[in-house]
Amino acid sequence: MSWWGKLVGGALGFAMGGPIGALLGAVVGHQLDRGLEVAAQHDSIGWQGGPAQQERMQTVFFTTVFSVMGHLAKADGRVSESEIQTARNIMHQMHLNPQQQKFAIELFSKGKEPGFPLDEVVEQFHLECGRNRNLKQMFLEILLHAAYADGVMHEAERHLFVRICRQLGYSQTEFSMLEGMVRAQRAFHGRSHQDPVRPNADLLQEAYTALGVKADAGDDEIKRAYRRLMSQHHPDKLVAKGLPEEMIKLANERTAEIKAAYETIRKARGMK
Repeated sequence: MSWWGKLVGGALGFAMGGPIGALLGAVVGHQLDRGLEVAAQHDSIGWQGGPAQQERMQTVFFTTVFSVMGHLAKADGRVSESEIQTARNIMHQMHLNPQQQKFAIELFSKGKEPGFPLDEVVEQFHLECGRNRNLKQMFLEILLHAAYADGVMHEAERHLFVRICRQLGYSQTEFSMLEGMVRAQRAFHGRSHQDPVRPNADLLQEAYTALGVKADAGDDEIKRAYRRLMSQHHPDKLVAKGLPEEMIKLANERTAEIKAAYETIRKARGMK
């Protein structure tokens, strides 16, 4: 049974307490087994694997993404239509069934409510992830794509991102680099089937930024950056660590954008 089936059936097979458990209880509409509270040992021993822990992490990831997305959308005082549409697009890409869509929308709405416990939710997410940095990065990337839905990062949103990153163990410098990479990768969305022989200077610079390297980087450094990013965003690896199966397409889109950026550089340089 998937994480979703266990969630709605009440047969979670694991304890879920804390603010994320409270969110789930409020949205699903039945009393979840609080069991053991999230313990500090999650942070010290890391992600332990196994079907039950994978399903728990998938539930936590789904819940945290949509509730925090709603909170970020409300950060500048109003939720724009483009931000709402982005949330709908993500749901569409995930092929959520009507019940799952309703669940995601209610989580998004919970995030918009006054008093949403952002710090507590993010802290629990951090503890659940343990040392799994790739899963945390995927979480941040999904939120960054949502934040740039209207083409600009508002100062209130940026303030919240810095706060979230600090809790997840990312410095402001690391966040700035990640933000630049996501913005650049968006320029390559849908370009995986294109074959630019002579990319213009702006697109080529975007390609370097998308891989997190400088324009004067050597070919070997570029190849290493590309392979590292492809490994970090490998859908099967992410799902095994707790990315919900429904989000595989989002991971595939990230790898397609990274590949398109790399191909742009490769062709411009004549790399083999």
